[in-house]
Amino acid sequence: MGGMVIRTAPTSGLVRFGLLALIWGLSFLFIKLGDEGFSPIQVTLGRLLFGAGTLLLILLVRRDRLPRGRRVWFHLAVAGLILNAIPFSLFAYAEQHTSSTLAGICNATTPLWTVAVALLALPDERPDRRRTAGLAVGFLGVLLVLGVWRGAMSGDLLGAGMALGAAACYGVGWVYLRRFLAGTPNSALALSAGQLLAAAVEVALVAPLLTGLPRHVAPLPLLAVAALGTFGTGIAYVLQYGLIRDGGAVLAATVTYLIPIVAAAAGIGLLHEHLSWNQPVGALVVLAGAALSQLRPRRPAGITPGRTGGFRGRGRGAASRRAPSLERCTAPVRSDPVRR
Repeated sequence: MGGMVIRTAPTSGLVRFGLLALIWGLSFLFIKLGDEGFSPIQVTLGRLLFGAGTLLLILLVRRDRLPRGRRVWFHLAVAGLILNAIPFSLFAYAEQHTSSTLAGICNATTPLWTVAVALLALPDERPDRRRTAGLAVGFLGVLLVLGVWRGAMSGDLLGAGMALGAAACYGVGWVYLRRFLAGTPNSALALSAGQLLAAAVEVALVAPLLTGLPRHVAPLPLLAVAALGTFGTGIAYVLQYGLIRDGGAVLAATVTYLIPIVAAAAGIGLLHEHLSWNQPVGALVVLAGAALSQLRPRRPAGITPGRTGGFRGRGRGAASRRAPSLERCTAPVRSDPVRR
């Protein structure tokens, strides 16, 4: 029989599930509020500093340590650029042109980008009818969200394009992480802290070229950026890791489908944003396509899969090489951190 298997999570897992959806959904509200007092690049830098600081503190409490080795740090720097510095900046710039609600809807396309990139970049992943149909349905939903029949470029379309670019970065970044950093001896917490730290350094080097110091720091934007970094880019990682442990990656992946709902509720309820009919309808189509593209038939009992845990031998007598599976890539082990 086909379908996906989701383990029954204990109460603690359900609490983490709800908190993750709430925190990540509210992140778009925090970005919008942060944009009111800071430039987009300053919002990104503050988000990274608070997020990295939170994970470094947790790392210290757990008596863990940052990764070592030039190779690991090189890949962390690349991952930090693709998964944090660029998409965080794109979302911050996007919400200067569009609503936080639409940005949250565009973020829901992350699984589509991840599946598409994985099918192109990972040799173990091959397209089938289900995935192809899921991608087609999902990207049709994107066109519906954008309202492409309206023609001329508008502020919403420009902002949505930036937000979609950020989601695409997440898709590329997760495949990159699984390709080059899976199997390292470091803990996921240490890798995430190092990734955010590298991204913070990258943005700090670029920020003086793009913006000056803020002349006035209002309390609300500052609190929004602090919450965005501390909760949405720091504590959310710990919640997500526990959710994957208690309920499995499939349950954790379903958080992605609740994020636009929370983002829309916050944007409409607190910021009095407005939606056109095509945006929620398109969002449902996007989520349906994302779910379809990630479904896999359950293997019949007694059949041994061609790979176990993402490993597959290459050639007779060749050493096994890690080849990440698509299920692992599409779980929301995102940039917030570990998305996206």
